[in-house]
Amino acid sequence: MTSPRNDPAPQPPSPGHSHGHTHSHGPAAPVSRHLRKVIAAVLIPFATAVVVGLIAFWPGGVPDHERTGVGFDRQTQDGKVVQVVQVDCADVNAAQVPPTGDTSTPSGREAVNEQEGECAKATVEVTSGDDKGRRFVEVVQPDAPRQLKESQGVVVAYAPDAPRDLQYSVIDVNRKIPMALLAGIFALAVVLVGRMRGVMALVALAVSFAVLTLFILPAILQGSNPLVVAVIGASAIMLAALYMCHGVTARTSVAVIGTLISLLLIGLLGSLFIGWASLSGNTDDNTGLIKGLYPDIDMSGLLLAGIIIGSLGVLDDVTVTQTSAVWELHQADPEMGWKGLYRAGIRIGRDHIASVVNTLVLAYAGAALPLLLLFSIAQSSVGTVANSELVAEEIVRTLVGSIGLVASVPVTTVLAALVVSADRAGSGGTPAATAAPARTGRGRRRKTG
Repeated sequence: MTSPRNDPAPQPPSPGHSHGHTHSHGPAAPVSRHLRKVIAAVLIPFATAVVVGLIAFWPGGVPDHERTGVGFDRQTQDGKVVQVVQVDCADVNAAQVPPTGDTSTPSGREAVNEQEGECAKATVEVTSGDDKGRRFVEVVQPDAPRQLKESQGVVVAYAPDAPRDLQYSVIDVNRKIPMALLAGIFALAVVLVGRMRGVMALVALAVSFAVLTLFILPAILQGSNPLVVAVIGASAIMLAALYMCHGVTARTSVAVIGTLISLLLIGLLGSLFIGWASLSGNTDDNTGLIKGLYPDIDMSGLLLAGIIIGSLGVLDDVTVTQTSAVWELHQADPEMGWKGLYRAGIRIGRDHIASVVNTLVLAYAGAALPLLLLFSIAQSSVGTVANSELVAEEIVRTLVGSIGLVASVPVTTVLAALVVSADRAGSGGTPAATAAPARTGRGRRRKTG
């Protein structure tokens, strides 16, 4: 079995590389029974605790509340634009131009614009709900960012306490078809490229979405501690996603443990700096509306929960990559000790750190770009911008998440190096990888020859 590996005759480099590559993409190299017991002793209690937490904090649905009609808290229905005609803006607008004709203020310019040019007078029909078939008129200003056209699907808001002619209004366009098509293209691309792994990745994505919408969000609205709920939900997502996508192996288990340690670090740092920086988590209209509807929600805890969940996806990528790198290094050189494996793995990890941290910072900066533009327009200094709570939240979110990502590289690498090197000793001195050459073409030829 081991004779091909001990053959003193020189071998061309390509078969050796082929052996390593073939083995890495086949079944994972087995580990010793002792190591399996050690890993199980860590993960089984953890998985059990997650299941118990899910049961204990299961919300049973989103709590009811009385509609306020503000922001997202509105009754909505589907609608369709059935007719659009152009009319003189002066005939449909009630705004008055300032007597002086002053257009230096935003209100003055808006009033002048509403009296000049042509406006669109759209007839909209409600296509869902109790008032299906009812029609109303919507006037669209010439400088409005969203213009309506015939046969266009729209989303309409319903205000039951308003006068009958004003109960319905257009608040958005219906984007269900393009969004569904884009999702279909994404799923198809994942399956075509990833094949079975891609299918399992989509299943894991569905599970993640289900945990988020059925457990995390309703539990927070029910008044449960956002941090506890986020840790339980993120752990459930992590276990499902990693084991579904990468299999129930020691390699995956090491990535799970590395991810868990990094999440705990992110939680501790986030809790410390959110409290120290006095971040309330209530900084815009949406968070204000949530606090108004559910006063018992801990908004700073909600901010910390968002940091943990937001960091999880990138953490999974880093820990799986580092664990796989160490396993591949071990299979390429089974005689390498854990220190050598760690040094080689950490060199790979440094490149990963640089790219991932930059990705995370740019992702948050891109999401906050309109806010940063407002500060730029106001000509605020960097210190003033960073000190504002809106930006400080994003800074804490970015830096705490990045520290967790950076820490996950050495933590996961050293865990993987220790596990895979200890496995060699626990297997009676015979590395599991040495069995692989018997499956190569060279091994078969030697056996038959």
